[in-house]
Amino acid sequence: MKKAIILFFFLLSPLTILAQDGFEFSEKVDKVTIPFKFINNLIFIPIKVNGVELFFLLDSGVEETILFSLEDKKEIKFSNVEKITLRGLGSEDAIEGLKSTNNVLEIGALKAKKYLLYIVLDDDFNLSSHVGIPVNGIIGYQFFRNNLVEINYDKKRIIVNRNIEKNRKKTQKKFDKVAISIERLKPYIVSTVTIDSVALPAKLLIDIGNSDAIWLFENRSRVIKVPSKSFEDYLGKGFSGDIEGKRARISKFKIAAFEFHNPIAAFPDSSSIRNVKMVSGRVGSVGSEILRRFIVVFDYTNGFLYLKKNREYNSPFNYNKSGVEIQHNGLQWVQETVPLETVPTVVSTDNPFKLNNTSDFKYKFNLKPVYEITNVRKNSPAANSGLQKGDIIISINKNPGYKYSLQEINSLFKSEEEKWITLEIEREGQIHKIKFQLQNIL
Repeated sequence: MKKAIILFFFLLSPLTILAQDGFEFSEKVDKVTIPFKFINNLIFIPIKVNGVELFFLLDSGVEETILFSLEDKKEIKFSNVEKITLRGLGSEDAIEGLKSTNNVLEIGALKAKKYLLYIVLDDDFNLSSHVGIPVNGIIGYQFFRNNLVEINYDKKRIIVNRNIEKNRKKTQKKFDKVAISIERLKPYIVSTVTIDSVALPAKLLIDIGNSDAIWLFENRSRVIKVPSKSFEDYLGKGFSGDIEGKRARISKFKIAAFEFHNPIAAFPDSSSIRNVKMVSGRVGSVGSEILRRFIVVFDYTNGFLYLKKNREYNSPFNYNKSGVEIQHNGLQWVQETVPLETVPTVVSTDNPFKLNNTSDFKYKFNLKPVYEITNVRKNSPAANSGLQKGDIIISINKNPGYKYSLQEINSLFKSEEEKWITLEIEREGQIHKIKFQLQNIL
């Protein structure tokens, strides 16, 4: 399964956001620590919305705060609601949504009032199925705008510090400082991209909601070309449909004083980005596959990004070598045997205790995930083996599919080694056993 790349871009005016205050500290508090879940290179944090806790994807690549998958959160009350149209990445039509103002969001001692929310009404738009945990929304600019936001990928925690001179000086002593610009409420950085020995400056969106390393747009620069050694791939899903394109290794990527050799870049096709309003000079994005190699501090107020290497800095750049996309598709009841707790029984004074072992095990039923194949890349090992969209996974390498998380399946398919994979799948009520070998084509 390819990493879940879910990017969201709205064609809505950002002017309404300027009336919001963003997140502010309560009195006598200067620091808040937020643990996060890190799945497929994406960060998920809990936030209370009007008193009800929801789970959000943290995404520096979005302007607005977006809610969806609220079926089991009917107790949330919204005010000043009106219908709107949402449009963004992808090649399909726009979708319907709602806009709500005067909401309150809270994260520990951080609170944002008079908050604007956008609510997606399309039930099919479900980020939860792509990451395997309940996800109710995406938050971007408002989370970052006022404070120093440190993301520690190693320790899986975010530290939000009050943006005061003392804290800025402390950060400057430990990190490399890089200038960024905040345009249309998103952060941009100028880096250097080398393709086929040609180096060019590249203005990129800093997008922690993109799980790839780098995205480059051919139609935004005459110099950006897809290397000859590449393959067509499904890159993700946006508000307006699937995002298609190509993947290839580029020679080099440099951000500030940090240099990466042979990273994997994605090149989305022109139809997938036609609805995205680009800032002047932008030619792509830098995503979490690069950023996760650092401790990162955002200072939107003063226009700086701070970087410090972590232990993942020299990790190889891998990709999905199977060519198959898998997502969570509901739950199933699974019967499992568990040890039966036995209670000592008094028998005699000579043998005071005897275990009642009439049965050593008992059965119980648990809800377990169901995984479905949602996309098969043409000419990939998965396609050549006969796997098809809609196949339900029964087992992976002789282990029940439900014993894996989506993250574990993703890691298996991204293995550096060209491993053999055996899948047992169900298709139209029939069980099929399919075997293929991961292939390294880049």
